[in-house]
Amino acid sequence: MSLLTLLPFIVLIGAMFLMTRSAKKKQQQAIDMRNQMQPGSGVRTIGGMYATVKEVSEDTVLLDAGPGVELLFAKNSIGAVLSDEEYNHIVHGAEHDLKSDADIVPDDASSLTETDASSDAAASDDTPVDFGKKDEKETADTADEPADADADAADKAKTDEQPKKSEGGSGTK
Repeated sequence: MSLLTLLPFIVLIGAMFLMTRSAKKKQQQAIDMRNQMQPGSGVRTIGGMYATVKEVSEDTVLLDAGPGVELLFAKNSIGAVLSDEEYNHIVHGAEHDLKSDADIVPDDASSLTETDASSDAAASDDTPVDFGKKDEKETADTADEPADADADAADKAKTDEQPKKSEGGSGTK
């Protein structure tokens, strides 16, 4: 065999070696991070819960998630150990370094849009708009004489007053 035919296999084996080495390095860093946990440290679990470490044992961690809430987690479920400033910023909203107050977006987005005088006049029109769909018969009746519309309304009222018969109820057969 020539070296040219073995070259793809050598490159593939080298890439696999580098990937496994990188994964092992990340795994070792995660283990070291979890071993550095101490009571009082702020942590984030892999599920996204923020809590304070209360007690650390060999395989488990007792977390304080709030007043009277203590949770027991496996050490492997700790995603990150946070610095005190980062934990306080996330959990309590304590912000120490605000760079610019002017860049904050307001809660009400109406100040972000520009209004024209013509659009204000159109918006102030208080006439109600009917978006309901009308039947063809109804629109044809209303287009005719008003007397026909009154007669149709009276007929409709009479049919509404009649009791409706049920097919499977207590009626006689």
